Amino acid sequence: MKPLLLLAVALVAHPLSPTRADTTRADTTPPAISPSRPESASPPWPTAPLTRDQSLDLALAWNPTLLKGRQDIEEAHGISLQQRSAYLPRLGANGAYNQIDENKIESVAFDPSAPAVAFANNQNWNANIVVSQPVFAGGKLRSAARSSRLTREAALANYQTLVANTLLEVRIAYDDALLAAEQITVQEASIKLLEQELADTRRRFDAGTVPRFNVLRAEVELANAKPRLIRARNALRIARNNLAVLLGFNVPRETPQDIPLFTADSLVITPVDVNLADSIGRALAQRPELAALRTGEKLRSEEVIQARADYYPQLSGNAGYGWQSRNFVRDITRDLNGWNVGAQLSWSIWDFGLTQGKVHAAKARQTRARIDTDDNARRIELEVRTAFSNLDEAREVLESQSKVIEQAEEAVRLSNARAEAGTGTQLDVLSSQTALTEARTTYSVALRDYNVAKARLDRATGEGVRLLRQDKP
Repeated sequence: MKPLLLLAVALVAHPLSPTRADTTRADTTPPAISPSRPESASPPWPTAPLTRDQSLDLALAWNPTLLKGRQDIEEAHGISLQQRSAYLPRLGANGAYNQIDENKIESVAFDPSAPAVAFANNQNWNANIVVSQPVFAGGKLRSAARSSRLTREAALANYQTLVANTLLEVRIAYDDALLAAEQITVQEASIKLLEQELADTRRRFDAGTVPRFNVLRAEVELANAKPRLIRARNALRIARNNLAVLLGFNVPRETPQDIPLFTADSLVITPVDVNLADSIGRALAQRPELAALRTGEKLRSEEVIQARADYYPQLSGNAGYGWQSRNFVRDITRDLNGWNVGAQLSWSIWDFGLTQGKVHAAKARQTRARIDTDDNARRIELEVRTAFSNLDEAREVLESQSKVIEQAEEAVRLSNARAEAGTGTQLDVLSSQTALTEARTTYSVALRDYNVAKARLDRATGEGVRLLRQDKP
């Protein structure tokens, strides 16, 4: 693996603490999972519940999108080498051997009494070593050096964009799994309350204190609650499968629907104090997408320079050393050798608009790249404002629900007590139980929405993934 790729992976793997500030570890922490990727098809299946941090590390090492992105870095490295070769010297060697029919060799006798002289040998060979170095190309050589560095920068920035998007997907998928598990708990508690209410209603019916209608109503309420539990369990199955795909796991085909992939964290929040103006400033300075676009704009500028360079002459120098067989000696082991040095100048004086067209097209690409950068900066600012607003909404919902569950539980207790005393109605009991279930559901969804909104704001501001700048060509 190229050093550039190792540096890129290390860069995006280590500064992730800002994106994981909301993680709460379980009491029993599973064994650590190394973010380095061993040479196998997929990671080993976890034997213990995964924390959010471990899920992020697994995604960095095994997510298919990131694996493909690393190959893009390798490709960019190859392109960078090609660009750099334009201004570096080249060393070459060549050689040849020939043997011809002696009947094709012309012989001339300068004196009738002397034997004829052949003007060639039936065997000949030559070998040469040549070093060539571009000297002047109208600015194209220095532009190629800058383009080589910019290509590496753009590749790293694009890879960091993939990393940021993948980590966001993993954080959301992990929270979706936590929410689904929490919703199962909420619906199971709701069904337990409704089963208890049905049992109490049947007891009162047997005692003759309530009509048959109350029993039927309790049965209907219980039946209506069961589909919500079924849907919650299905949501958990889907969330676990989605998380497994993002982490690069190969789920065995014989595995049942409920795959054994468990989460160790819980739905909790870490309040953050953020400022909108600061968030926008960090986004415009840190987002890898903008860094990639700005680098691309510089590359388009270099393309203009390289296209304009065809207006100027091209000068290169060469030097070498060669060996060859003698032309008039039959013994091919006897050779001639020596050095040579020279220069080559070429200049396309008139090309009927070819160079002008290249320059015109390069300038258009440069202008389009500048417009694209400005447009994406505005879109990123909109993304930050939207994420900031969603975080405020989630925070306000949580604040509004902070005491609701306790109040709803107390309302259930009071309604049951009144029903036992004969001063309350079944409608009061069922209404209070429904309100409690709704409060628990709203609170768990608000916890998930807050974490997701925070993750999206971190992504929008570019936190956690920084751009590596290569200043050396």
